[in-house]
Amino acid sequence: MGLNDSKSTSSEVMGRLLSLTKPYRRYWIMAVASALIGVGMSLLIPVLIGDAINYVVGPGDVDFAAILPVLAWMGAAILVSSLFQWLMTYCTNKLSFYSIRDLRLQAFGKLQKVPLKYIDSNSHGDLIQAMVDDVDRISDGLLQGFTQLFTGVVTILGTLLFMLSINVTIALVVVVLTPLSFFVASFISRRTYSKFKEQSAIRGELTGFVEEMLGNQKVVKTFCYEDRAVEKFSAMNEQLNQVGVMAQFYSSLTNPCTRFVNGVVYAAVGIIGAVSAVRGNLNVGQLNSFLIYANQYTKPFNEISGVITELQAALAAARRVFSVIDQETEPSDYGLAEQVRCDGTVDIENVAFSYVPERPLIENLNLNIRAGERVAVVGPTGCGKTTIINLLMRFYDVDRGAIRLNGVDVREMKRKTLRSMYGMVLQETWLFRGTVRDNIKYGREDATEEEMVAAAKAAYAHNFIKRLPEGYETMITEDGGNLSAGQKQLLCIARVMLTRPPMLILDEATSNIDTLTEIRVQKAFEKLMEGRTSFVVAHRLSTIQESDCILVMDAGHIIEQGTHEELLAKGGFYADLYQSQFAVSR
Repeated sequence: MGLNDSKSTSSEVMGRLLSLTKPYRRYWIMAVASALIGVGMSLLIPVLIGDAINYVVGPGDVDFAAILPVLAWMGAAILVSSLFQWLMTYCTNKLSFYSIRDLRLQAFGKLQKVPLKYIDSNSHGDLIQAMVDDVDRISDGLLQGFTQLFTGVVTILGTLLFMLSINVTIALVVVVLTPLSFFVASFISRRTYSKFKEQSAIRGELTGFVEEMLGNQKVVKTFCYEDRAVEKFSAMNEQLNQVGVMAQFYSSLTNPCTRFVNGVVYAAVGIIGAVSAVRGNLNVGQLNSFLIYANQYTKPFNEISGVITELQAALAAARRVFSVIDQETEPSDYGLAEQVRCDGTVDIENVAFSYVPERPLIENLNLNIRAGERVAVVGPTGCGKTTIINLLMRFYDVDRGAIRLNGVDVREMKRKTLRSMYGMVLQETWLFRGTVRDNIKYGREDATEEEMVAAAKAAYAHNFIKRLPEGYETMITEDGGNLSAGQKQLLCIARVMLTRPPMLILDEATSNIDTLTEIRVQKAFEKLMEGRTSFVVAHRLSTIQESDCILVMDAGHIIEQGTHEELLAKGGFYADLYQSQFAVSR
């Protein structure tokens, strides 16, 4: 399922967001208590202002003895209100940030547990968008939402109580006009949400496209794709712009519309209050207090409607993040074998597999490999060479049949146990941002300095490492951008040599290395492969002539099997493939 395919309703998404706050109930309680006290003190101020006004009868006739204590109470109320408003903000910040931290951990943790098929079938840029930008949008929405919720609800209820205590009739007029604000906000928010959902999806596509273009700039420039990339980006950007403008248009209607309703409420209170004051039902101080309360009563509706934009964007982003969290994980390893004796015997029995059900790839694959054998897998592109590696490592599970190590089905052992038996060097190198030392020790963090240096020397990487500015402490940029392709591959080889696994998988492991270094590394591999079962995926047939067994694959089937000499003597597919390479190289 894609990131934009979730069928959850807005209320379900909001419910899940609120459930993230349950472990932090103490901040809920403190925030509510602070809101009650802080807003309560702020609502007491209009009453005090009204009393103060009543003590100012006219020019030269001010009751200073009575007004000074009122002013003192006002100062104390303002101080207490400010203190508890700060405490409420602190608690809501904690509540939001802790909840978002947990959400981000859930999402990243799920990405470590989903089947590789999910990662392969979704844009990496889209997943990054969900992990970073979407989570930030949720954080902004939650933070504003919590703050406005606490202060808004308490302010509305508090002002209603104070207004009812002053004059029931005018208070009822305010209550009758209140639904207008809810109607306006609801009408606009329904239209806003769909636009923000669409905007979030397009933003994910745009992020994925940028990630692809930046990550493959050499290919882009080689094929002179720059102008077309800009055109495609412009089209997507324009689509995002159009959707974003509509989303902002609908959301921007909220504030002026609710302010209009608030103006109507304020005007109604002023007119009816003035009439009541003329009739003697209200004094001047009470009328002033009522007008202040009417303004305070409508203000939360303004603030809450103003945050609808952030809230709708947060809900759309949360839907995408939850779609990641809701993905099915790989079947549990609970109860499976944690320790399995491994001498390198591998049996593949009647295995069938396909990435897409309607397009079979591997069918009825059978293979028996004895301990210590060196097996090479060759064949044309798309024949299933890399798929066999995926199945051996259990990145994907077979559809039918079984793969056994020492007679034990790989599905009966923990994935960690299975994968620790293999050392794998791929044609595509991967290094992370960190020191050279950290990258080599990635698979064995407890290795000693001597063991690490020995592995680097065995991979013929030690010499170039010592020439780096800080040797083994040199920082490698993202994906090894400050190293050559050959240097990156040597570090990957050193990483595997340090772990010294019982079995090896080499997928064109020396493809980016110069000829002289390749000869040396091949010798190092010879030593490393001694006594170890090894699978070598090869495109250059000259590198696998010493293999104990060569598997020739085509369309998911093993069509030939034997040593290099035996296959040449047959004069079949392998012989044609070998001669064609020889002819081209000559």
